[in-house]
Amino acid sequence: MSTRQARYEGKAKILYATDDPTVFISHFKDDATAFNAQKRGTILDKGHVNCAVSTRLFQWLEAHGIATHWIETISERDMRVRAVTIVPLEVVVRNRAAGSLCKQTGLPLGSELVPPLVEFYLKNDALGDPLLTPDRLRLLTVASEDQVQELRRLALAVNSLLLEFFRRCDILLVDFKLEFGLDPQQRLVLADEISPDTCRLWDCRVTDPCDRILDKDRFRQDLAQVEAAYQQVLDRVLAQSIER
Repeated sequence: MSTRQARYEGKAKILYATDDPTVFISHFKDDATAFNAQKRGTILDKGHVNCAVSTRLFQWLEAHGIATHWIETISERDMRVRAVTIVPLEVVVRNRAAGSLCKQTGLPLGSELVPPLVEFYLKNDALGDPLLTPDRLRLLTVASEDQVQELRRLALAVNSLLLEFFRRCDILLVDFKLEFGLDPQQRLVLADEISPDTCRLWDCRVTDPCDRILDKDRFRQDLAQVEAAYQQVLDRVLAQSIER
């Protein structure tokens, strides 16, 4: 695994090839972006935090029957992952109303959504990652109808497991984004990361609307103590066992 040829660089990670074509190294960066990369910056040690949080959550999900691309974490910012073909959809699960959902519907911030809302967005920065209706999903053929149903099922299963895990951490999982890939057997596998970059996380130990934010909304909204919030998530996540 000595090869370090960059195969892809995104906003938050670099994917490196290895001497095994079925394995990549995912390197987590400190770069931070928001509003479809219109806002850019750096969050100190974000790469380390997100790699460690993603590792623990991938371990938790794997232990409870969810297949992921994670193989092992080899350093503070690097994990070995299985090569998959990414499905060009972002799957968003919402347990509470926040962000674009509030802006587009008028729902009050924090409104509980029962059942959880599952949304599909086209993974395309140039188009602004647009929300897709069922008819648009069928029109674009980026995933078959069976795959879309399986993505929904997997997303809800992941949601149930993450809700349980974060509840133990005294953190409310407001919403989050998932990405999936197809392995060589055409099985859908959870990929990318699960971290304060991709989840809205509210601290259950405080009530102030700003102080409770433990995720990238602190960067989006120019709130102070972004690094401290990420570290708080890491500390609580690492304090939890991956066993039920």
